[in-house]
Amino acid sequence: MDTRSLTFFLSLCDTLHFGRASEACHISPSALTRTIKQMESTLGVQLFERDNRTVRLTREGEHFQAYAREALIQWDVIRNSLLEDAQELQGEISVYCSVTASYSFLYDILNKFRRQHPKIEIKLHTGDPESAIQRVMSGTDDITIAARTDTLHNSLAFKHIATSPLVFIAPQQDPQLDAILQGTIDWSAVPMILSEEGVSRKRIDQWFKAHQAKPKIYAQVAGNEAIVSMVSLGFGVGVVPKIVLENSPLATRVRILAIQPELQPYDVGLIALKKKRQSPLIAAFWSQTG
Repeated sequence: MDTRSLTFFLSLCDTLHFGRASEACHISPSALTRTIKQMESTLGVQLFERDNRTVRLTREGEHFQAYAREALIQWDVIRNSLLEDAQELQGEISVYCSVTASYSFLYDILNKFRRQHPKIEIKLHTGDPESAIQRVMSGTDDITIAARTDTLHNSLAFKHIATSPLVFIAPQQDPQLDAILQGTIDWSAVPMILSEEGVSRKRIDQWFKAHQAKPKIYAQVAGNEAIVSMVSLGFGVGVVPKIVLENSPLATRVRILAIQPELQPYDVGLIALKKKRQSPLIAAFWSQTG
């Protein structure tokens, strides 16, 4: 069975952008457009309203989105259940994580997993960690390594791997910034470099609100590695998971600030749809962590 068209459709549902969806699916925008038009022709309804600037799901598209997600989950379950009696598991698992997670956690997991299940292929995608959970929920990827959100959706399963503090970082040497950071800090005078969205952004926003402080946001970026880079260049103060800093080639160019009270740490682990945990392949991967 060819389920790629459903995967392409769900990717477009999540991004509402033909360029980003086609990039995530590793096809051209024109190929994605043809796929969607063929689906609409087969179904006899319009799934998306689109013009030169926006893409929106129609009411029919929202109904089909629910069907497509359930269909892909059920397909994976039945396909993999047929492998349970096989002497050796085989097939494919799609994994998504940030670059930092790929060498901080994934290497050890895959090193053991590949020895035990050499016929299971791993399709690895790396990118912005804030996209991780949505990619799993949409069916684009089977498993992700990511930070647990404060309110994890009840359709998702989580397995703890590690805890990483969230830390404030600043350039190693910046006399002007050092003067601002002395004593009681006036956060409205501190240029901040923060994530656009996600767990760390929600926690720093809550932290500032609790301290009745209005930060001076210099830049909002996607990806923690970019925050470390901008801070090392002297653009301001950032907030990143400590594990990102420890694995960064720029770690010696920044310093951790002793800001109190500390931010709530990251709880990093495997995340997958509960329904997909029934798959022997997913279960085998899941068992690789403690």
